[in-house]
Amino acid sequence: MKKTATNRFSALKPSRRDFLQVGALGGLGLTLDNYFRIKSAHADQKFYESTEGPAKSVINIFMPGGMAHQDTFDPKPYAPLAYRGELGSIGTKLPGIRYGEVMKQTAQVADKITVVRSMSHGEAAHERGTHNMFTGYRPSPALVFPSMGSIVSHEFGPRKSLPPYVCIPGQPNTFAGSGFLSSSYAPFSLGSDPASGGFKVRDLNLPGGIKSERFNRRRSILEAVNAHFKETEKSDGLEAMDTFYQRAYGLISSKEAKEAFNINAEPAKLRDEYGRNAAGQRLLLARRLVEAGVRFVTLTYGGWDMHNNIRNSMRGQMPPFDQAFARLIRDLETRGLLDSTLVIVTSEFGRTPKINGNAGRDHWPKVFSIVLAGGGIKKGSIYGKSDATATEPEEDALSVEDWATTVYRQLGIVADKELMAPGDRPIEIVNGGKVCKALLA
Repeated sequence: MKKTATNRFSALKPSRRDFLQVGALGGLGLTLDNYFRIKSAHADQKFYESTEGPAKSVINIFMPGGMAHQDTFDPKPYAPLAYRGELGSIGTKLPGIRYGEVMKQTAQVADKITVVRSMSHGEAAHERGTHNMFTGYRPSPALVFPSMGSIVSHEFGPRKSLPPYVCIPGQPNTFAGSGFLSSSYAPFSLGSDPASGGFKVRDLNLPGGIKSERFNRRRSILEAVNAHFKETEKSDGLEAMDTFYQRAYGLISSKEAKEAFNINAEPAKLRDEYGRNAAGQRLLLARRLVEAGVRFVTLTYGGWDMHNNIRNSMRGQMPPFDQAFARLIRDLETRGLLDSTLVIVTSEFGRTPKINGNAGRDHWPKVFSIVLAGGGIKKGSIYGKSDATATEPEEDALSVEDWATTVYRQLGIVADKELMAPGDRPIEIVNGGKVCKALLA
């Protein structure tokens, strides 16, 4: 029997909303309430039915644009030049396994990760492919599905007063959001890039001129008003609203939360080893956040829609990521976090088997590569196989649904559990997927 989480809907009176916005938080000059406030008058009743699995946290690394599998994790050195391209390949820590020449450092941690060379779906448009990889669902005109990060937030909630779901440097696309779930499960976005000079996370500090005494006084006023409205209205929606504000206040007043985002506390040598660039500092901050207690971190790096001059584009963009990713895997292992942190590298699709007339590759969802590491996934493994020209899966094609179901399984979430979408429609977290046991340790 499938487990179902239900929603209760109730309207919030505009007068109370106005008071909360203007009287309570508006006076502080805060914007964090934009993250925690319900964007509609509907609130989900939350059930904690999931039990943590081997993966306690996720670092989800998305390479937007469609990263070419032939030039990274699935080179074809014996294919004709028109298919293999101008980039060469290199050996890895795994006997007989080769990666693209731009993956030199990642090749040295090949014994700690699993590469899936047979990922497959049918969506060749960027938006639709991105939707697939963030939600586990094909796009639908009738419903906006929640992202995997929002599902994790819904099922487990915050840990150690930290947002359960964080995007670095910000929410990368619509599909990374909460979908039909309440906006309280949307990601917390940093507002700036950790690689930038003077990096500072918005909303973690009180605005200028607001002292802690005034902050606490405002909080006391809000609590009194909340108690009054609860007593007179008996609304589940009001209780949900109160939860969002308490989270906002908790984040601002938590020294641990502020420290979690303080990338400057990392040793200079380690920051150098990750790379003082977007890839390096984003991945380092992601490690810092999961170590502190954030459950799900999504970050993006680069632009991989390489229709032109793919050789030079790869040589320009991939080395910083290669350096940072290899260092992340080693860093997590050294700290004893790799077994409990699931690291994922995905893109919306791959690239065409044959080089086009502009020395690039076009969109190709029929087969592409992703990477999984830690969190109870096998180490030093290749799953699946593409054919001789990387045109289609030859062995063990992996669907989006099966991949998503496997990820949720490692987190302890039952993927066919039903959540209520608007209109009281039960929607499974993943529709029709199965756990790929061959990926598990």
